[in-house]
Amino acid sequence: MSRRVRIASVNVNGIRAATRKGMIDWLDAADIDVMALQEVRATEEELRAALPGWEIVNDEALSKGRAGVAVASRVPSIEVRRVLGAAADDAAEVLDSAGRWIEADFDIDGERLIVVSAYVHTGEAETPKQDAKWAFLDAMERRMPQLKAASPLALVMGDLNVGHRELDIRNWKGNVKKAGFLPRERAYFDRFFGEEGTEVTGADGSRGPGLGWVDIGRRFHGDVDGPYTWWSMRGRAFDNDAGWRIDYHLATPELGDRVVDYRVVRAPSWDTRWSDHSPVVADYTLGR
Repeated sequence: MSRRVRIASVNVNGIRAATRKGMIDWLDAADIDVMALQEVRATEEELRAALPGWEIVNDEALSKGRAGVAVASRVPSIEVRRVLGAAADDAAEVLDSAGRWIEADFDIDGERLIVVSAYVHTGEAETPKQDAKWAFLDAMERRMPQLKAASPLALVMGDLNVGHRELDIRNWKGNVKKAGFLPRERAYFDRFFGEEGTEVTGADGSRGPGLGWVDIGRRFHGDVDGPYTWWSMRGRAFDNDAGWRIDYHLATPELGDRVVDYRVVRAPSWDTRWSDHSPVVADYTLGR
């Protein structure tokens, strides 16, 4: 029998700091079944100590105290993968995916659900940091059709560090030449969400095949500003809601049709935040 499964994604900005600042209180009330975490910045032992009682799979960054992704759940996963792939266009280019991509499969009452926690590089225009981001986005674009082929119920979540449309950044005009809103970055998302089997023209004028994934946040809220998921810690960005929508649920079409609720859990005030990102939570109907 099908049931409602609550799935969340959140960049915790350091799991130990987040739990000290109030994340556990939120979790106690949120009734989450599966949770994708990014920017964990902790060892597996530290992560398990911070989230007692959760089933946890994780991938740590090669550099201590940086990045790190995980999937925490109330039931064990049945399979885990931690490799996104190699950069295909340049054999000399190394794809930096350590601590940035993890796939966990779950059996939800007879249905296979693939959950991905992804943490895309922040990048910096016209620098090697941006080259690493291009390589990561290229690998995502290759991997997503494979995930869809593996299961009609797949979900890529996380801090993807790209605002897809003007609606996704409050001050978008000042960011068109900056990482996070570059036309080439946005073109990847045009293809991610483009109709499968059609050729899509991206924000940078490039053309490529649509992958047919669903932006759950945009589908649920429609063409409105935001709702934003990240605000700078500087100034009064949070108080003025001068944010970015860079945390996503990307779902296969069949899973996208099973959403019954979606919300960005914005803290009531600046001083009650336990991360600079807000949790993004959706309820899906799963199970045979």
